[in-house]
Amino acid sequence: MSQAMDDAALLSRVAEGDVDALRDLLERHGETVWNAIDGDIASHWRSMIDADDVMQVTYMEAFLQMQNLRAASAQSFVGWLRRIAQNNLRDAIKELERKKRPHPARRAHAPGGEDSYVTLVEMLGESGASPSRHVAREEAAEAIDSVLRQMPPDYAKVIRLYDLECREIDEAAEAMGRSAGAVHMLRARAHDRLRGLLGHETDFFTHTA
Repeated sequence: MSQAMDDAALLSRVAEGDVDALRDLLERHGETVWNAIDGDIASHWRSMIDADDVMQVTYMEAFLQMQNLRAASAQSFVGWLRRIAQNNLRDAIKELERKKRPHPARRAHAPGGEDSYVTLVEMLGESGASPSRHVAREEAAEAIDSVLRQMPPDYAKVIRLYDLECREIDEAAEAMGRSAGAVHMLRARAHDRLRGLLGHETDFFTHTA
């Protein structure tokens, strides 16, 4: 069987939810994307992020997004994987460029307390209306804790460290054993997933003035 036919067979298995087939494709074609991404990282960012950082998060996202893969050839698979990697790199660089902590309104006001949960819900903006700080603190905490238990451990951890405990990015990176750039990527993808999972939970929040 030629490699092209083998790729097509693997992609067909991925469409049926076969994670082993996806793993085979990543092993076969991941280096191509690694090389492309490595060339996209400017020299002044290389002390804070490298292609390995990008690809670690990209592989994680590939498994989480495999149900969205619509590819019939190795070329289209590589294109799909590269778009995920480019999004990760873009988000990391965007955060690194800020060089400062986000605006206080976008961070928790009380590290480790229920206010931090409310602030995170408001920042994600999926509830349609901001829950009252006087009424919905406990609801927000319960909803986010419930959703975090459904997320990959690294995604849940970065949200807890950075958004809920208000750790500096360097502290979060040290606690996670990752670079600052990798933590920014993980947080961006964690927020994407949190928005999707949190939506129905916030429908039950008490919204009062």
